Amino acid sequence: MALDARAASRWLRLASWLAFGFLYLPVAVLVIFSFSASRYSMVWSGFTLQWYAALADNARVLSALMNSLIVAGGAMLISAVLGTAAALGLRRARFSGRGVLAALFYAPVVIPEIVLAIGLLMFFVLVMPVPLGLPSITLAHSVFGVAYVTIVVSARLEGFDAQLEEAAADLGATPWRVFLRVTLPLIWPGVLGGALLAFTLSFDDFVISYFVTGPGTATLPLVIYSMVKRGVTPEINALATLILLVSFAILALSIWLQGRNITAGEKV
Repeated sequence: MALDARAASRWLRLASWLAFGFLYLPVAVLVIFSFSASRYSMVWSGFTLQWYAALADNARVLSALMNSLIVAGGAMLISAVLGTAAALGLRRARFSGRGVLAALFYAPVVIPEIVLAIGLLMFFVLVMPVPLGLPSITLAHSVFGVAYVTIVVSARLEGFDAQLEEAAADLGATPWRVFLRVTLPLIWPGVLGGALLAFTLSFDDFVISYFVTGPGTATLPLVIYSMVKRGVTPEINALATLILLVSFAILALSIWLQGRNITAGEKV
């Protein structure tokens, strides 16, 4: 029996490594060839950093980077505020149909992006006339950003002790002061983790951005798509590598904050 258990454990480890290889080997190849001196994306002819230096001199890429940062920053702020408010409201509200309302908040996470993109485009054109450009992209990204922040903050609130708020209220604190001095500090790691997740998803988004963008307001993923049409070059590999590093760094920070969030909840 012990031998069978050890054999099963080895097979599970092998399957895990194969799964990780399947997921990340293409990414590793992209990163490696971003340092190739050849002007062809899949030919290795020595180590160089020239493609990263070329990005610093590419005005189009820098402009798209600034657009992506503006959009992701705006979507992050909107998502953090509305997502936190939604999570608190769903936690405290007790009414018929509460489950349906909660499901509607989570719907943007499971709705196919192409469907959401077409719906948002029609909404901006026919219902709410928002200029197609940075404002429309920011609002569109906020739709799914709110859902992710709501999920993360709601998970934190599952272990929240409501008696702390009641004690503060009994001591004379106003509802707004209770929120600022008691509730928000306790759920802050979850709020920040959800906001960083919304930032990353907004920064990387292509499908929704493609539908709701306007002339001269391309984000970084859109610029990469237009560059790929002319062929994959080491410069594109370098740009994709930088995006991957930023995305992984933000996601790692988000996971770390959520881990601190869980630890803080256990201590409380």
